[in-house]
Amino acid sequence: MRHHGDAEVRDAHAAPADPTGPPHPDGPTGPNGLTGPTNPAGRTGLTDLAVNVRAGTPPAWLKERIAASLDGLAAYPDDRVARAAVAGRHGLPAERVLLTSGAAEAFVLIARAAGARRPVVVHPQFTEPEAALRDAGHTVGRVLLTERDGFRLDPRAVPEDADLVVVGNPTNPTSVLHPADALAQLARPGRTLVVDEAFMDAVPGEREALAGRTDLPGLIVLRSLTKTWGLAGLRIGYLLAAPDTVATLQRAQPLWPVSSPALIAAEACSAPRALAEAAGAAGEIATDRAHLLARLGEFGQIRVAGPAAGPFVLIRLPGAMDVRAALRTRGFAVRRGDTFPGLGPDWLRLAVRDRATTDRLMTALAEVITRDAPAPAP
Repeated sequence: MRHHGDAEVRDAHAAPADPTGPPHPDGPTGPNGLTGPTNPAGRTGLTDLAVNVRAGTPPAWLKERIAASLDGLAAYPDDRVARAAVAGRHGLPAERVLLTSGAAEAFVLIARAAGARRPVVVHPQFTEPEAALRDAGHTVGRVLLTERDGFRLDPRAVPEDADLVVVGNPTNPTSVLHPADALAQLARPGRTLVVDEAFMDAVPGEREALAGRTDLPGLIVLRSLTKTWGLAGLRIGYLLAAPDTVATLQRAQPLWPVSSPALIAAEACSAPRALAEAAGAAGEIATDRAHLLARLGEFGQIRVAGPAAGPFVLIRLPGAMDVRAALRTRGFAVRRGDTFPGLGPDWLRLAVRDRATTDRLMTALAEVITRDAPAPAP
């Protein structure tokens, strides 16, 4: 089976790996195709604006909780406390929660066990849902949103006979936050509606979230603890759905799919202290994003998709691939856009960072492109 690693990591920094090279999905030089370990702080010497993990994470208190769990590794994992904590965080009963080995596992479970006949994925978005469906033998339809419409979803664009629909909110890579009412229009008996809310905790107030809703038939909401808490290596996420759906997907899981340290992380990140910290971080991200957008507005040839609501922005500019390569030589890694269906080589995605990092990026951009060049045509 194909490795279901994080496509964001796999595609973020380099062209697809040479198939004759080592089997590591990220390429021969290390994670993300870089030489050695990397994180948003840029331990390789690159400032990483390609992967959307909040800088400075995981926080010390969370690392301490995870480290303390290591004394219990002799026992098999018991997910009851963590499951109850996640359920309480969303005001749901525990039977509506399924903990997973990262949100990516949830896509695989849905692809294998949801029984879809005509699945449809709304693009541009994270590529793993479609990859998981195809690997499970499905023929996947696409609804392609366009820059002309601001990458906003019109529910009428989804085929009536689609019995499984996957959409991100806010969507990676466009950073568009779709109205909850528009997404709710997609729910109906006989259809599974999968809403990937991996970045919703980075939205102040989690406005437009469907997590916690129990009135929409067939709804599955996915959440990840990877981005806000810096836990990509620990593999912890969860899904929220009707109890019978949770039971069906759980039967497709291997035994003990989530490790004890990951369960501790799920419990800890669902506590009031953690939720308050995440809310504060979301506010900081919004402020830092506004600064990034203002600085990008200084460049006439850059068009920003949006309005952006996530911890990243999608930009379009002529010669983006050359710009990306030139930024790399100046110490910045940014995400290529052409691996997302519906986008092409003129698109880049930039993670939101602090104002000082943004200002350094703008200095590098000014060295690479001319500020008064025309914007790309719509």
